[in-house]
Amino acid sequence: MKRLSFYIFSLSMAFPVVLQAQSGNPVAGSDSLGLETVINKVIETYPSVKKAELDIETANAKIGLAKSAYYPNIDLSSNYSHVGPTSKFTLPGLGSFQMYPADNYSATVSVNQQIYDFGKTDKSVTLETQSKVLSQMSVEQLKQRLSQTLVGNYYSIVFLQEAIRIKDEELKTLNEHLRFVEKKAASGSATQYEILTTKVRISNIENQKTDLLTTLQVQQSQLNSFLGRSQQSALTLKENIHAPEIVEEVGVLSNKALDQRDELKIARQKSLMTNTRLKMVNVQNNPALNLFATGGYKNGYIPELGDLKANYTVGVSFKVPLFDANRSKYNRQQVQTDLKAVDQDTELMRRNIVNEVVDCRANVDASLKKIAQSELQLQQAQQAYQLAETSFKSGTITNLDLLDSSTSLAESHLAVMKARVDYTVSLLKLKIALGERIY
Repeated sequence: MKRLSFYIFSLSMAFPVVLQAQSGNPVAGSDSLGLETVINKVIETYPSVKKAELDIETANAKIGLAKSAYYPNIDLSSNYSHVGPTSKFTLPGLGSFQMYPADNYSATVSVNQQIYDFGKTDKSVTLETQSKVLSQMSVEQLKQRLSQTLVGNYYSIVFLQEAIRIKDEELKTLNEHLRFVEKKAASGSATQYEILTTKVRISNIENQKTDLLTTLQVQQSQLNSFLGRSQQSALTLKENIHAPEIVEEVGVLSNKALDQRDELKIARQKSLMTNTRLKMVNVQNNPALNLFATGGYKNGYIPELGDLKANYTVGVSFKVPLFDANRSKYNRQQVQTDLKAVDQDTELMRRNIVNEVVDCRANVDASLKKIAQSELQLQQAQQAYQLAETSFKSGTITNLDLLDSSTSLAESHLAVMKARVDYTVSLLKLKIALGERIY
């Protein structure tokens, strides 16, 4: 029982589960799903991925907003005002003249176009474009992490399914043995103690099976939550056990990981963006050259003050910042500090990735050795059980000896399955550590 509990605990802790789900009772009917199908379905519908993809749309909007500085601002305005009193003057022999009308009307179209800002808009567009690339990288990183979590959940269910099947076979064997012992007891060649011992073993296996079913229910509930299905939906998963593969040396694997891992790509992108921000700070006090033009109709022109006449204004403005209260100086210091921090984070990430690759590579080797050892143990357990069964029927060993041999055989089956699942999980963890896509 302790060994079985250790198997279940090891599988459930192979990867952290990021989503807690409510448990439910499995219902009749199930789907047979493979790992690739599960991962693809989750990635297509999982809320965190959808939200991250929305960030890309936001980044597109920010790029468009930055590019809007290339285009003119155009305004249409109209105005009416009544002024009183109005100024008049009189010339002898010519009469009285009014300087401006009491009722004033105007309609104007204004255009303001930036001609050149010495690189400020270009760098702003570049920064927003780099930000979009970062959002795309973050989506891929999220998918990879989600895949990593699903691997642990998936293979926990695979192991539990196989463990329950082995327990069913073990119960079938024990029940057959119970009937055999009961027949022997009826003829006086077996004792009541042998019958009770067999029943105790059956009860113990049934309790173990109940624990396995409970754990399977929880794991299925978590996977159903990832898939967006009812918590009570039953699942049957394909084993998808990987055959042994030739794995390259640690040095080669580390170099691959440093080239392919999303974390380092994101760190490099952040460094690139920080450099762009530094360039933006350096040009924020550059001059700006603008063209402005205004045209429309208004009244108030002498001598016909009430008539609307076309009018326009065209000009060029040139703005040179002289003093910004040291804002650019302190902004530059802040960005330079951020750049150093990004470099340190990148170096720390590089070291952690190398350590992770070494750890995963060692786990793969250890899992391969365990597979060989557990398969050999299974062969020995099968031979031992066959000998024990023959010996029991001939009366040379007791019922307890046969039951011990049966238990050892079942545990050997579980050990082989555990070793194969561990190898598959370790191999997938290594692929993830190298930055390879498993979705």
